Amino acid sequence: MSMNLLTNKTLGLVLAGFSLSVLNLANVSAQNPVETNQPSADYKPAFEGQTRIAGVKTSTPLEISILNEKLDRPWAISVLPAGGFLITQKGGTMVVLTANGKLSKTITGLPKVDDSGQGGLLDVTLDPNFAKNRMVYWAYSEPQDKGVLLAIAKGKLSADETKIENQTIIYRATPSYGGKLQYGSRIVFDKNGNLFVSTGERSGGDIRIQAQYLNSSLGKILHLTTDGKAVANGPFAKNADAKPEIYAYGLRNPDGLAINPLTGDLWEAEFGPKGGDEVNIIKPGKNYGWPIITYGTEYSGKKVGDGVQQKDGMEQPVYFWNPSISPGCIAFYNSSSIPEWKGNLFVGGLGGSHIIRLVIKNDKIVGEERLLEGKGERFRDMVEKDGALYSVTDNGKLFKIAKK
Repeated sequence: MSMNLLTNKTLGLVLAGFSLSVLNLANVSAQNPVETNQPSADYKPAFEGQTRIAGVKTSTPLEISILNEKLDRPWAISVLPAGGFLITQKGGTMVVLTANGKLSKTITGLPKVDDSGQGGLLDVTLDPNFAKNRMVYWAYSEPQDKGVLLAIAKGKLSADETKIENQTIIYRATPSYGGKLQYGSRIVFDKNGNLFVSTGERSGGDIRIQAQYLNSSLGKILHLTTDGKAVANGPFAKNADAKPEIYAYGLRNPDGLAINPLTGDLWEAEFGPKGGDEVNIIKPGKNYGWPIITYGTEYSGKKVGDGVQQKDGMEQPVYFWNPSISPGCIAFYNSSSIPEWKGNLFVGGLGGSHIIRLVIKNDKIVGEERLLEGKGERFRDMVEKDGALYSVTDNGKLFKIAKK
């Protein structure tokens, strides 16, 4: 397959086909909102349609199949040029699968990971020129003398697909921390061949405020070169007290990151605390508010901070969920195979145990659907290939969702 089908992993998805159907709203029939449970907090949205939008239902008959159910805690999936898949496994290995999901190769010899809690071998993505240079970029939780941090590394996938050669750590998200939660860690290439990297704020009440600190890597979207340096002329490049690689800040645990192929905008999804899971459009230099504003509460039910949901100088989410669905990943659908899905955003739910389809119009959510409910799966990562969605789950399965 061509590299422009790596969907949420690269910006290689060009704008071709935009005129065919941005939304296909003619095929969208509004229903009652899909969320019927009571929210964990009675917070009012900032604008109409920010949460619990009308439900929609896919009219195209779908075929759901399981291609593999023996993966070992898969965390991320990328599509190889020949049509197979490169998948990270939380314990510290990568595997190569054939296009039909069969195990082909296992890659060991990667850096040591701390796979306790939410750590381990995390995201993986391919260089836009992978077909020529075979470069792979991945994220993992790296043990330190004191604590653990998120590290970004790169290396060359060998011709026989059995090892990663010339491994190099290009970035460490500091400071390290003793907790084992909320690393974030999605990696997306921009149109210029640089990296957007999401970092979590590491969860602890003693450290999460660093999401607001411009001298900390935590709770951020970073903009890095392939050597791990700050991309020139970033929004904080002239601020002597800020890390120049910071692109946006005030994020909690951004496990979803993707570029909208129809607009070129960077979209992000993150976990709220108890409720308040968000989808945001990431703009340079903007503050997304955590932990100052949120539509969620502490797990105890108490307010987060002052219990504020809106504040001048802080961005509102495009959409939020309350109660939580735990968004583990996002992917845009950019195929005409299922026309009504063209331009839609798909969100993998962990705690929600389903895949969410969001219909977008003018950067607003206008419809929501839940797919694969009742499967009991935590959908960890997702890609589109040849008009089908592929998703790996915490239970070790690889799902394919395609037109029947």
